[in-house]
Amino acid sequence: MLTHAPVTTMLPVKDLARARQFYEGRLGLKPIGAQADGKFTFDCGSATLALFPKEGGTKADHTAVSFRVPDIAASIAALKAAGVVFEDYDFPGLKTVEHVCVLGAEKAAWFLDTEGNILCLHEDIG
Repeated sequence: MLTHAPVTTMLPVKDLARARQFYEGRLGLKPIGAQADGKFTFDCGSATLALFPKEGGTKADHTAVSFRVPDIAASIAALKAAGVVFEDYDFPGLKTVEHVCVLGAEKAAWFLDTEGNILCLHEDIG
């Protein structure tokens, strides 16, 4: 029933102006615009990303959004040049090398937005 339904990812933000600057300026997402209910939306490939003001921001300890990219190293370099800071991990079963972890048939790298949401880049390798 929902196979062809467009998807909108909803992300809570404490400071909408600050978050918009990050998503537009650092990530380069194309703004759609402000919505009547207070959300601000972005065109994100075949999906929509919506930021909505929430006093406490995010409480999630998991990846909220993952962007599939064709070349993770090139994407990391471009985002770092735009001021994005990537996370590095060294846990049992999850270790990053130059910000990248190989997880089965994909490579992944994580970063936080200005509001504490965990975002990811991933590249299919298999």
